[in-house]
Amino acid sequence: MNRFAYTRAGTVAEAVQALAADPAARIIAGGTNLVDLMKYNVERPDRLIDITRLPLDGIEEHEGGLRLGALVQNSRAAYDARVSARYPLLASAILAGASPQLRNAATTGGNLLQRTRCYYFYDEGTPCNKRVPGSGCPAITGVNRIHAILGASERCIATHPSDMCVALAALEAVVQVEGPDGARAIPMAEFHRLPGDEPQRDTTLRHGEIVTAVDLPAEDFSRHYTYLKLRDRLSYAFALVSVAAALEMDGDTIRTARLALGGVAHKPWRNAEAEARLQGRPATPETFREAADVILAEARPYAHNAFKIELARRAIVRGLSQAAAGTPQSQTDKRIQ
Repeated sequence: MNRFAYTRAGTVAEAVQALAADPAARIIAGGTNLVDLMKYNVERPDRLIDITRLPLDGIEEHEGGLRLGALVQNSRAAYDARVSARYPLLASAILAGASPQLRNAATTGGNLLQRTRCYYFYDEGTPCNKRVPGSGCPAITGVNRIHAILGASERCIATHPSDMCVALAALEAVVQVEGPDGARAIPMAEFHRLPGDEPQRDTTLRHGEIVTAVDLPAEDFSRHYTYLKLRDRLSYAFALVSVAAALEMDGDTIRTARLALGGVAHKPWRNAEAEARLQGRPATPETFREAADVILAEARPYAHNAFKIELARRAIVRGLSQAAAGTPQSQTDKRIQ
């Protein structure tokens, strides 16, 4: 690991000031991703700014919903009675990720900011546009089984690894940030970026900004939801495809639909046209297959990940079926038919 300076921030303003003053500085809290990246020499910060003493670890009522502080541990969020009762989709997604030990350390803000698990990004001996802009993307012609089928570019086909963020996208959460120019709110749909020509930029955060909280809206999707995660093994593995589905039902008719996919793009993937197609329609496999076809119409496979298209199609149909029936996926069962 490279040598670095260490600063412990006493206030949010101090953290923002220290981060803005040093382009090579990084924020550290749980460190479950950053420390790994430093050991691999992918991240080489000149300074670590410790924010663990800041008062950002609360779960509070906010405008009919809940506000999760950026330092709330993943395990605490998942097991909080208010979260599990009112936002079981989020709790289920959190519990589908990582391991109990990691969830005890990982934070809400850190989960939002974790980096891709692309093999080439982690391998300092290979080119990677995300790690070294302009060096190339060997995944495009290399081993790309885990890579994107939607929203990729000629410069990067990496995927976003988070489970929590897929649920937050479906719930239309809002990320609160604070920076040199003050506080602002970023809708979850606008927080993460597609790679485009700047794959090194994962989010729309501006220089010096830090995440302070995530707001969960008041809408109630606690009855008809599911988080379905398909992966190579049952635990401690990232999604090949995941589906966060949240529905409001009127009998057998879909009143409102929210659908987000993970493991398929550089950010949690939503498709407004597909969600609109579901509204007012009967909750049938035919309806769900039509929505899946809309979502996957622009999917582009590579040499080793074409299987993801059919896997995603089946996962969408199964996830929507589970949500409509009010029988959410158990995180101990990964079978799919």
